[in-house]
Amino acid sequence: MLRAFIAVLSCALSLFGSDVFADTSSIKLVYPETQRVDQVDDYHGTKVADPYRWLEDLESPKTRAWIEAQNKVTFAWLEQIPQRDALKKRLTELWDYERVGIPVKSGDRYFYVRNDGLQNQSVLYVTDSPASEPRVLLDPNTILADGTAALAAWIPSEDGKLLAYGVQEAGSDWEQWKVRNIETGEDFPEELKGVKWAAVSWAKDGSGLYYSRYDGGVNAYSKLFFHKLGTPQSEDTLIYENRDIKEWTFMPHVTEDGQYLIIYIWKGSDGNGQIYYQDLTKPDSPVVELISGFDSKYNFIGNEGNRFWVL
Repeated sequence: MLRAFIAVLSCALSLFGSDVFADTSSIKLVYPETQRVDQVDDYHGTKVADPYRWLEDLESPKTRAWIEAQNKVTFAWLEQIPQRDALKKRLTELWDYERVGIPVKSGDRYFYVRNDGLQNQSVLYVTDSPASEPRVLLDPNTILADGTAALAAWIPSEDGKLLAYGVQEAGSDWEQWKVRNIETGEDFPEELKGVKWAAVSWAKDGSGLYYSRYDGGVNAYSKLFFHKLGTPQSEDTLIYENRDIKEWTFMPHVTEDGQYLIIYIWKGSDGNGQIYYQDLTKPDSPVVELISGFDSKYNFIGNEGNRFWVL
């Protein structure tokens, strides 16, 4: 981000000189009033006021109205900068080039993303062979009229017949996951909500998905579930949770042979984690601690039977 900002600033200065940032000191800014509430939390005897707690509910009509009012003030100010249109024109020229992602092979199909240059979001394509004509499998630009829906991640099933994909709207970290029949282009009726950070993995036979989610829209007490295709989310099977530690986050990974479910566990942002596993060949198998303590960063590479390779 810093390099991008420096590049934009350099471009602006080269185009307009040192007066690129016009004097806007005479413009009067009138910010919308922000309501204060009597919210006080008691943390072990220490009382902490949080008068703007209501703004944490991003989906409430009051919060949306507040955001729109703030944006109205911001853009009214920005639109008075005379060099803004020229900057926009030049940046549009610089960004107008084709971008193609690395293809992924599943079954007999190949999947990749492509942006023609100025699309808000890259489009997911599929082809039945390297020599076949690709077709659009999923265009996130059509999900919302303003183009702010993005693919958080997409994961084909091993046989290449199904696609699990997560969508983020308007820059939110929250993801809604669905499954698409690649042959027909139709989605299964169910939707998986409460997901963050693309923590999803297919079952070996493509019967469903392992995924983690947060309940109640609160970023705490992550739970790991199995979702069987064609069933409502409310019927998902709970695989693992820790009710005593709210900071833990889970990421599932099914081994290549389909024998084990690897469970990455991390907390905070330092990257250190733990690895648990479950034997999928035995019904109701318990979750087993393999590596614990959060002392290092661990990456599961693969397995040979019950021997695990970890970096």
